[in-house]
Amino acid sequence: MKKLYIIHGWTYTTEHWARTLEILKKEYKIDVEMLNVPGLTTSSKKVWTIEEYADWADRNIPSGSVALGHSNGGRILLNLCGKKPEKLKHLILLSSAGVYEENKKREASRKLSKIFAPLKKSALLRKIFHKLVGASDYDRAPENMKKTLSNMLSSDKKLDISSVKTPTSILWGEKDTITPLRQGEKIHELIEGSSLTTYKNWTHAPYIVDPSGLARAINKVMEGID
Repeated sequence: MKKLYIIHGWTYTTEHWARTLEILKKEYKIDVEMLNVPGLTTSSKKVWTIEEYADWADRNIPSGSVALGHSNGGRILLNLCGKKPEKLKHLILLSSAGVYEENKKREASRKLSKIFAPLKKSALLRKIFHKLVGASDYDRAPENMKKTLSNMLSSDKKLDISSVKTPTSILWGEKDTITPLRQGEKIHELIEGSSLTTYKNWTHAPYIVDPSGLARAINKVMEGID
């Protein structure tokens, strides 16, 4: 049975992955190990850096493995493979984070945060505020993970994606508004020899909108790995 390691994105539960994992195991005979990310799906009170997450992944994924990273999980694996090109046999990136772009919305959020600071003393108004500026993940996070999320976003400035020499397959949803397709195209451009496959109906979370299609896409990649 083939083995696949998965590092999930910025989420506090992996329940939505259950159907995809079930299909991978039952229909495609792929043994999947979902790694629980410290501070997200396992408790951690510390503030994490991308270097620490890469080291954590290095400790938890055996050398020569196939690993898939979704969103922030992709960011972690990109940093790991940039440091250790021979670590993985194959890297699968699913709507991966890691491409740095100037974020006008984020900058506006910081400015508005100062302006409306008195209003945000109310929990309800704070939630409304963060929804308006697109920062719901940030609002839900405990204080240490707010700082961790900030570290993750900032780390993209120094990530040299072209340093990744690991054989890489990139899977991306054309309806993804969290990490838009242009970011997947950028990663494809920067990782020499990588492949990019896009899916018309996938959003940022294909394990929710199309679990069977995602399982099929992962299996196709796995079949092509020697």
